[in-house]
Amino acid sequence: MTSAQRTHTGRFRNSQALALLAVLGIGASLTACGPQNTPPTPEASSSRPSATATASSTEGTPSSAPTAAPSTSASTPAATPLCTAAFLTGSLDDSGGGAAGHIFMKLIVANSSGADCILDGYPGVSMVQAGSITPIGAPAERDPQAPSNGPITLAPGQSAAAVLRYTQAGNYQDCQQVQADSVLVYPPSATDSLAIPHALTACSNDAIKLLSIGAFQP
Repeated sequence: MTSAQRTHTGRFRNSQALALLAVLGIGASLTACGPQNTPPTPEASSSRPSATATASSTEGTPSSAPTAAPSTSASTPAATPLCTAAFLTGSLDDSGGGAAGHIFMKLIVANSSGADCILDGYPGVSMVQAGSITPIGAPAERDPQAPSNGPITLAPGQSAAAVLRYTQAGNYQDCQQVQADSVLVYPPSATDSLAIPHALTACSNDAIKLLSIGAFQP
């Protein structure tokens, strides 16, 4: 290569280097002039509410809606009570006759109250003196031949009857006879009693059983 050619080549390379430097300089100036992503200031960040905090505070707030109270409109109907003596009036019908020293009577009770009541079973029966509830002699035995057929509902004014058998005191030579003025009746399962005036001769010795009673029937 001649000296003229070397000179020309060197100038060409110098011009390429200058052109490259110019391009790089223009790119840098353009970068410096472009928009910058400036991080938000602390004031800007704190001014925006946090979605997570809002949700947490909402979940922790109790509901202002009142809880519905249970309904008390429905009520259970009251069960029909047993017939106590306070519900009843009583009488004895001795027109049934008798045989071999026995008298058969109907013990009748009527519902004198203003509400239904239930009779179920055998009454308690004994002979007493007027104004007393102390039995004279043995109380009535239950007659197994006249059992209960189930509960009897007595509406106001309705009645039921049980068969009372009385054995005459004169049938027993060792009977210590005492005059009774009334028959005392305890309705089934009741603790109160009613006295039905009716004169009978009782035996004060408990070993002699003059009375037997059947269960109430409609």
